Amino acid sequence: MQQTKKTELWVGSFVLAGIVAILVMIFQVADVKGLGSSETYTLHAEFDNIGTLKVRSPVKVGGVLVGRVSGISLNTESLLPVVSLAINSKYRQFPETSSVQILTSGLIGEQYIGLTPGFVFDDEAMLVDGDYIEDTKSALVLEDLIGQVLYSVGGTDNESEE
Repeated sequence: MQQTKKTELWVGSFVLAGIVAILVMIFQVADVKGLGSSETYTLHAEFDNIGTLKVRSPVKVGGVLVGRVSGISLNTESLLPVVSLAINSKYRQFPETSSVQILTSGLIGEQYIGLTPGFVFDDEAMLVDGDYIEDTKSALVLEDLIGQVLYSVGGTDNESEE
């Protein structure tokens, strides 16, 4: 009787350790850094087309993660998508001349925001919480590019009429 309780205890702890290992792997894959959030400030950008950009997509400067997409909404006046960016507070040195564009990692990979710092002039103001980034470049949609190529190839058949 004592031996079976000891075996059950070992099996139970092994199952518990397996569940903890699976949870750790899930958090690693989902890129969850922790339950607490670091200090951020919000910037906004309006695009013509955001493609398949999602909330929690990365915001990168030269490949370095500086923030995440915190929200996507539709401007009711212009009917264009507005993307909200939560930028880590330690990166507060972006001038107002900075630009953003939607990029794709790989050919058909996930989309992310590429933030390009602008030039700093003598009296250039920095972007602060709630500012809009004016210079934006929309996502390249693969289907649109294929359609343009097919249309341009189909339109080059110039047969002379006699």
